Amino acid sequence: MSSLSPAVMVDPRRAAVVTEAVRLIEETGALDDDAALRAAHAAETTLPRRVASRAGLLGRRIGLDAEIDRFGHWAPWIGLAGVMLIVAAGLALAGGVTGAGDRRINVIAALLSLLGVHVLTLVAWLAGLVLPVRLPGASRLSLGWLWMTFTARVAGGRQGQAPVLVRAATRLLARARLLPWAVGITSHAIWTLSFVAVLAAMLFALAFHRYTLDWETTILEPRFFLRTVELLGQGPAWLGFPVPDAATVLAPRGAAGATDAVAQRTWALWLIGCIVVYGLLPRALLLALSLAMWRWRRGDLTPDLAAPYYRRLAARFDALTPPDIVDADPGRPVATGPARAPAEDAVAGDVLAVAAFELAPGMPWPPAELPARASAWPHADGSARSRRELLDAAARRHPALLVLAVRAASSPDRGTERLLRELLAHSGACSLWLVSEADARTDAATDAASRARWRQWLRDTGLDAIVATDTLAEALPVDSTEAVA
Repeated sequence: MSSLSPAVMVDPRRAAVVTEAVRLIEETGALDDDAALRAAHAAETTLPRRVASRAGLLGRRIGLDAEIDRFGHWAPWIGLAGVMLIVAAGLALAGGVTGAGDRRINVIAALLSLLGVHVLTLVAWLAGLVLPVRLPGASRLSLGWLWMTFTARVAGGRQGQAPVLVRAATRLLARARLLPWAVGITSHAIWTLSFVAVLAAMLFALAFHRYTLDWETTILEPRFFLRTVELLGQGPAWLGFPVPDAATVLAPRGAAGATDAVAQRTWALWLIGCIVVYGLLPRALLLALSLAMWRWRRGDLTPDLAAPYYRRLAARFDALTPPDIVDADPGRPVATGPARAPAEDAVAGDVLAVAAFELAPGMPWPPAELPARASAWPHADGSARSRRELLDAAARRHPALLVLAVRAASSPDRGTERLLRELLAHSGACSLWLVSEADARTDAATDAASRARWRQWLRDTGLDAIVATDTLAEALPVDSTEAVA
């Protein structure tokens, strides 16, 4: 398939990100999109699909598609690394308040160590959800945002388009009011898995090692800890976790009541219950809610086609729409002016087409030697409009072979090179018919030199795939089946 064939994106959200990323890239300078614009116009019929198809072609050319694929490859691994880091940090903080000798644990300090960062990031996420206007950057404080930006950076490398893709995704998510929910899916998932791992490690340690759980202070009143334990224990109590009573909390340090096995078990279960209620459950519930919001609003992840950028694209697509055409003689189409090829041949992939480009005035077209199996296209006189119509016809019809008739005596230039490259991209094969003028006053040697100049030019410009012939019969295959004109 040609590299200019319209990109088919099964995932509309991926197509939306690529489309928005192309728009951001073109804010710093327009891309060369003539071929992509024509291909998208010929392949699609609605503006949203044409815009997405054009962006897909341009995104493939500048490497956006490959970078998104790399993002999908690295995303789960970086997410797993995030879970491991959070688990390691939580266990390290919990171990920091554990005595090395007598395995003494300050339950309040351990609880703050395990839940402190979680609470701060959760408050930041909620602030970004409830107060999006006042705190527009609150979502950037979440693990989801860090995961997205770091994954994009790893996938794109130093020279990639990672910043553009992240900006494009962020704009689309914000427009659909999905940014906190989308970021929250990753963030809450990482925290949920982390708390599961921390709880499993703590349960294993508490089940097979003996710890002394207690609280310690230098300046705070014992009643403060009693009130704290009672308040924090209300949530776990709803799920059946025990709460230390006043006698256990206020028991003198080192007293039997403080080290009693039943009291130690109560402290341990209270600590586990607090982690479950204030750590695991909020993250798990918010993960489920974020997933539900994503499924509800993901259909709104579309570019704003009312923006000036897309309105300008719409005008360019409209300019490619052909005027009404009066069909010529079906036996041999003859153009009376710069008209487009009939649209009903758009699906004919086996068409053998013959077109003319900048032939001498008065030269008859179509040629008398045109065989019945070939279809004659209009003569492009070299104007921008006629070139565009010729390219549109090729993009629409995708002929198996396109023979372009040119004056052998003319000199090829950059415009001719660009035209041939785009015609070759929309055709199965392309040949160049070097036409000698009927009233040419040049001798045979000059004519041969002109033809040799064209062939050398094709080699020098890398257009070796295009064969230059002296006659139309040489350009057309002998054993081709007859095409429907």
